[in-house]
Parts: sequence; C-alpha cells; structure tokens
Amino acid sequence: MSQTPIPRVILPSIRDRLFRNKAILILGPRQVGKSTLCESLLEGIGFSWLYLNGDEADVRAELTDTTATRLKSLLGGNKILFIDEAQRITGIGLTLKIVVDQLKDVQVIATGSSAFDLANLSNEPLTGRKFEFFLFPLSFGEMASHHGLLTEKRLIEQRMIYGYYPEIVTHAGEEKELLKLLAGSYLYKDLLMLEQIKKPMLLEKLLKALALQLGSAVNYHELGQLVGADKITVEKYIDLLEKAYVVFRIPAYNRNVRTELKKGKKIYFYDCGIRNAILGNFNPLINRTDVGALWENYYLVERMKYQAYTNRDTKYYFWRTTAQQEIDFIEESVEGMSAVECKWSEKSKVRFPSTFTTAYPKATLEIITPKNIEGMLGFEL
Repeated sequence: MSQTPIPRVILPSIRDRLFRNKAILILGPRQVGKSTLCESLLEGIGFSWLYLNGDEADVRAELTDTTATRLKSLLGGNKILFIDEAQRITGIGLTLKIVVDQLKDVQVIATGSSAFDLANLSNEPLTGRKFEFFLFPLSFGEMASHHGLLTEKRLIEQRMIYGYYPEIVTHAGEEKELLKLLAGSYLYKDLLMLEQIKKPMLLEKLLKALALQLGSAVNYHELGQLVGADKITVEKYIDLLEKAYVVFRIPAYNRNVRTELKKGKKIYFYDCGIRNAILGNFNPLINRTDVGALWENYYLVERMKYQAYTNRDTKYYFWRTTAQQEIDFIEESVEGMSAVECKWSEKSKVRFPSTFTTAYPKATLEIITPKNIEGMLGFEL
C-alpha cells in the first residue's frame, strides 16, 4: 500500500480553531495518529512551535505547578506549545489554563490518551477555554477518500480482522505481529499506571471474556463468576477500560413498550483488530463463528466515527424485549430515530418486530450489509 500520508478528516476543523484564545485538546487512544495529526497541522503554518512530551520526566517536572513566568521562559519566541501525552502531567488542566489566560498570543495544543485526566480538563480549569476533539483509528471514510471507495469496500473483511490502526493499515503483511505489540502496550501501558488496577491478570481475563461476548448483553455478576471477581470490581474495571478507549458500552432502549428491557448493556471494542488480538484469532471470516458480531462491531464503530466527525450528536442503543425480540442498534438524534439490523450476508431475511414498528411508527428501518454500508457512512449509494 502507498505510504502517502492518509489525510485525517478532522484536520480542517482543528486548523479553523487555531489562535482563538482557547486550548485545543486532541483525545483518543495511543497510536491512533494524534502526534502525526499535529505534525500535519503545524506543517507550513508560519509560526515557530515548541514540542514537549509528557512521557519525559523533566517535561513533567517543568509543567507541574508552573507559573506564567516560567512558561514564557520555556517558550522563548515560539507561538505554539504542543504537549504530547499530556495525561502524564499532574494538574495539566491548570497549566493549560495559565497559557490560555496569561499568554494570549500563544496557541496551546495538547494530546492525551487513555489515562488523560478528563475530570481535571473538563471541569473548572478549562471551562469555556478549550476546543476538544476525539481522534479514532482510521475510518472507512478516510480510507475510501484516500484510495477509492471500491478499494476500501474490497478491504472490509481485512478491516474486520485487523482493524484500522494507522500502523496496521500501512504495513500490509505485518498485521499480526504489530497488532500483538499494539494490544499489549495499548492495553497495559496506560491502564496499569492507574492505581485502581490491582490485578493485571484479572484485567486480561476480563478482556478475553468481553471479546468472546462481543455483541451480547453482558451481566456483571456472570462476568465476575467467569473471571473470579465480584460484580463491583468487574464494573470498575470495565469503566476503566471504557475511559481508556478500549471498549464502550451501549444501553438498552426503552420508552414505549412495557416488555422492553430496561437494563442491560452491550459492550463493543473501538477497534476490531484489537479485539481479535486479545483472542489471538486472525482467522479469515469463512473459518469463524463470530462473523455476525464482528460485522456489528465494525458497522457501529464506523458509524460512530462518521457521526462524530460530521458533528452529529447521536445516541446509540440496542433494543430487546422480554420475549427475546431484538434489533441490533437504535440511533437517536435531532434528525429522528433509526432502527438498524446488521447482516453480513445480503441474502439474510430481516423482519423488524411489529412490537417495535407499532410503538415507534416514525422510526427509519435500515438493513446494513457490506453491499450498502457506504450509504450510512456518508457516501452516495
């Protein structure tokens, strides 16, 4: 595959917000290309800039409990301060606030991965002082724009197995080896730095259990029995995995029907490749029993990327009744409600339950297969 840099769709939005007297925060998992994105942003910008990496001890010391005077001295004549891996710096929110409030001719850009102190950044220190962006792994849309829609559609099976991390996409033939390394550092470098993670082996067992239950409603008590932990510990670890952008939960949808499940969560992975690496399963789809769940995961994450990058505020759910009627996904936004069924085979017969269509007559009904997925991802059918 060509090594031409793959343009990231949020780059123009970030560029438009430079020098508006606000911090720019770029959040997302490690290795999704945040640093590369910032380098593209700063290329040919016409301003000098200072790069600091929060993984380095002297940088952390310099930016913790600092002052405007010290920051001015550190910056010299640079007009842009770029802080990579900012989650490693204690009290980074206050440091960014000083730059925004007192060094008004300086643009600060901070990237943060999993353990980013979101509470610190999102609450008092930076209220009204930040533009926040979330960077996912590469998307179907970005790759289709890069090398053509037909090419990317032909690669859907490959993406369902190996995912969309930039290093994986650009190193054809090395996917298995690189994914194993990525899954290890990605899952443990950040998570194991958190004090709450007392049992790394439990984390591993839980990740495997979640990977095996992909697309199924999870029960914390049952998961606890499976991995040898109590329900509270399981829920805490899943919460940390979610904050680390490894997995995310979607709740059950209930509004109008008495028999709708009111509780329950389904758990999906931000990247199919990471999920498969956790299980050590890179078999082709024809030899797998989890194709339906993988296709659900693939579609949902790509849809989330598209909706996020086009600034659509969308909530996602699954729908199920006590009689086991179900729909894969419900989307709710200002534009209305959609019910989505994901089918790997376009020959699969789909019938939306009349319980649902009667209760929600205005809902749009969508059946998504590899043949028509581009229509839900911003491309004309």
